[in-house]
Amino acid sequence: MPSSRRWLTLGVYSLVVALSQLLWLNFAPLLSMIQSRYGVSELLASALVLVFPALYVVFSLPAGALVDARGYRFTVGAGAALMAAAACVRIFDGSFWTLFAGQLGIAVAQPFIVNGISKLVSDWFRDDEGAIATGLGTMGMFLGMAAGMAATPALVAAVGLRATMAIFAAISIAVAIVFVAVVHPNSARVADDAATSDAAPARLGGAPLVTLFVLAFLGLGVFNGLTTWLEGILAPHGFDAERAGLVGGALIVAGIAGAVVIPALSDRARRRRPFLILCAAMALATIHPLCTSDRAAVVFIAAALHGFFFMPAFALLLEMCAQLSGLANAGRATSILMMAGNAGGVVVIVAMPLVKGAAPDFHRAVLLLVALLAATTALALTAPETSRR
Repeated sequence: MPSSRRWLTLGVYSLVVALSQLLWLNFAPLLSMIQSRYGVSELLASALVLVFPALYVVFSLPAGALVDARGYRFTVGAGAALMAAAACVRIFDGSFWTLFAGQLGIAVAQPFIVNGISKLVSDWFRDDEGAIATGLGTMGMFLGMAAGMAATPALVAAVGLRATMAIFAAISIAVAIVFVAVVHPNSARVADDAATSDAAPARLGGAPLVTLFVLAFLGLGVFNGLTTWLEGILAPHGFDAERAGLVGGALIVAGIAGAVVIPALSDRARRRRPFLILCAAMALATIHPLCTSDRAAVVFIAAALHGFFFMPAFALLLEMCAQLSGLANAGRATSILMMAGNAGGVVVIVAMPLVKGAAPDFHRAVLLLVALLAATTALALTAPETSRR
């Protein structure tokens, strides 16, 4: 396979994915400002973030089917165009509902962008490079999350909300044009996945893939709940919105490093399950100090460790899912995995304030996250080993 072309393709795709995540989390560190600026409740303000996992559940399966039917270039390109158009809507920031309409459009576009990753990696990379290639692709997601969490509050403080939305809209248009111009299917790919493809439809509902889907439900549920309510979780411990954004940025920047190191080690060892177990166990060990400590150093260290070990599990799940389903059905399998993960995000995001109730802090909600990660770690022990020595 042409080496320079495949890395360029993966890099441009990662850029599109990064932007979709940045636009999603623009408002996560600004929920208090949104409440006071537009006079809306905490729950309604959080809808600017919650709408993404909610609509991912709705559009994930159609996106996966479109990836398998028309290819990742068409599907991701259409998603990038819709994302750019919706980002332009957010420039008109006079009303909360205009911002919400823009977020709706970006949320619809996101599954059509993200669900193309397994198909693209399978098209351009060998099996023994799959985890690191997927890790580098998801690294774009984490870069976008870090920028959305850490840079948006500073940019809004410097130039205002409307100018910030205009900047992001211009970037979205440019990135969509670059993707359409650069990314094409691999013409040198040999269609040697036919045997796997014939058996794949029966496997989509089989126990090995169902285990991965449940792991995605739990893992992405915890991650979405944590990032959505991070400001509220840390506020009682002396962290304002800007410092909470920095903690979120530290978590995701460490996840970027982990997304390179952990999948690379997995490829080298030609094993997936031991690394998946390690990721879940370390996430369980770090979640409580991250959310409950009053010491800034402890919080930042716990956030970095949590991100480094937990976030690469996403790349491992995607690669394991693609290896089980085969190239021809990678889009549908990825869409089910992502639908399960985002369904978990909806459930956990909504459940956390309900569990919190009238309490002055999120302590009971944090215990919910601990319990979910304990279940994730236990289930990871039963996950299938998909890599062949």
